[in-house]
Amino acid sequence: MTKIFLVRHGQTKWNVLGRYQGQSDIELSELGLEQAKLLAAGFPEPNISAVYSSDLQRAYHTAACVADVFGLKVQARKGLREIDFGDWEGKTYKEIAASWPAAGKTFFSNPEKTVIPAGESFAFLQKRAMTSLQEIVNEHPGENVVVAAHGAIIRTILAEALHMPLQYLWSIRQDNTAVNIIQYDEEHRLVELLNSTAHLKNAAAKK
Repeated sequence: MTKIFLVRHGQTKWNVLGRYQGQSDIELSELGLEQAKLLAAGFPEPNISAVYSSDLQRAYHTAACVADVFGLKVQARKGLREIDFGDWEGKTYKEIAASWPAAGKTFFSNPEKTVIPAGESFAFLQKRAMTSLQEIVNEHPGENVVVAAHGAIIRTILAEALHMPLQYLWSIRQDNTAVNIIQYDEEHRLVELLNSTAHLKNAAAKK
């Protein structure tokens, strides 16, 4: 059985500002880097065979902190990128709701029906996510693998594992550097851990 450790990236300045990052390549904030280092130092599994990441720097640098602890190199995969927010990237929810009221209204209540202008749908995101993840699972049978990515794409992976409709995507919380564990075999998915931030022992790193 392959065990996947899904990790969300550390905090960025756009996280603090409430700006939708999507595939914009935003770097970790100072606190985000501290969170990544705490994640690496307190990682919940001592035996890791490989570390994968989105090719966006906020996820890649989070993964690199973990990879260094295990003497591994990060393998970047474009397919693990965050959802493409298209015309919404760099905007706050308030700005989105003002300019696209219909889409803004359904974004949290019915994300599976939301049309993001010049962006991706959540259904497409989930398909992309599962294609990338299945490739990783196939390459590492019976191993422990870290996959660093982003809030929305991780939620779609967890929704698939939990047999949860995408409508309830936002019912899954994902904090910065949260760890999620999913076990995979040929027929089953077993969610072992959700949104763990036990590694953030320093209270300042939880803000």
